[in-house]
Amino acid sequence: MNVSSVDFSMDTVPLRQSSTASIGRIKPELYKQKSVDSEDEGKPPVETCGKLSFSLRYDYEEQALVVTILKALDLPAKDFSGTSDPYVKIYLLPERKKKYQTRVHRKNLDPVFDESFCFPVAYDELCNRKLHFSVYDFDRFTSHDMIGEVVVDNLFELSDLSREAVVWKDIHGATMESVDLGEIMYSLCYLPTAGRMTLTVIKCRNLKAMDITGSSDPYVKVYLICDGRRLKKRKTTTKKSTLNPVYNEAIIFDIPPENVEQVSLSVIVMDYDRVGRNEVIGVCRSGPDAEGLGRDHWNEMLAYPRKPITHWHALGEWPGRAASFESQGSCSSPKPPHTP
Repeated sequence: MNVSSVDFSMDTVPLRQSSTASIGRIKPELYKQKSVDSEDEGKPPVETCGKLSFSLRYDYEEQALVVTILKALDLPAKDFSGTSDPYVKIYLLPERKKKYQTRVHRKNLDPVFDESFCFPVAYDELCNRKLHFSVYDFDRFTSHDMIGEVVVDNLFELSDLSREAVVWKDIHGATMESVDLGEIMYSLCYLPTAGRMTLTVIKCRNLKAMDITGSSDPYVKVYLICDGRRLKKRKTTTKKSTLNPVYNEAIIFDIPPENVEQVSLSVIVMDYDRVGRNEVIGVCRSGPDAEGLGRDHWNEMLAYPRKPITHWHALGEWPGRAASFESQGSCSSPKPPHTP
């Protein structure tokens, strides 16, 4: 594919529906439509991967939540040697800039961490916060494998936090962090005869608050990607002071049918900042090399040419940000990073 010849432009166009037809090896009957506004129902039971023990206490003098990660039991083996090298990351959601990480325990499926961390937060704000523990297997040479996660939705369900409360929770199996960054709804439509693809950004919901006001100024940036290279980018308008923006803006890509399997779309929700640097709220991707719904949405678009196919997509972390850890911290004194 001659990437320099790929052209795409941006226009605002109305959603339009027409007759459906199957193409190539795609089978339209495999892609049954669902209501895009409905919540997920009938989810299968979540696999458990051991247990995590931690304690919670509120320090009224320091105005901080003290979380002590105690230990884990019965973790699954992730290495060829039949063991794992576990460590735990912890967030106090919805804030994700402040994160801590325990030390790594080599070759141990029942690690004892006994490490405490402090999250500065007013006591009356705790009812709106959630604790997120992510258990990982450290790997020196490749990306670290996620073992599972624990999310505590209601801190006061466990204790009033005036005294230390020790808690045991099942670790739910996961391959990537389920971060509360919000969702985006967009449609994909491909016209084979015209070689034209339209991505219509419809709306977002429950976006992460990026400003001190508890809101965000979101806009959506879309990249057309080929062989890992960003060919073009376009963006929507910015919606002020909202976590549930409505756009209904369409971006048009001119892509010949013979190249449609060689490109993909990267959809990034950004927070506009008039003074500082614009920040990434979350990302998702659609294309033949995407995972899960991102790939299914693409295939469904090809299975139903000329028809807009709409789905909600959960936003994930920006890869560069997810890969970097902030300095560790504790209640007594900062601890240096430690790896085997």
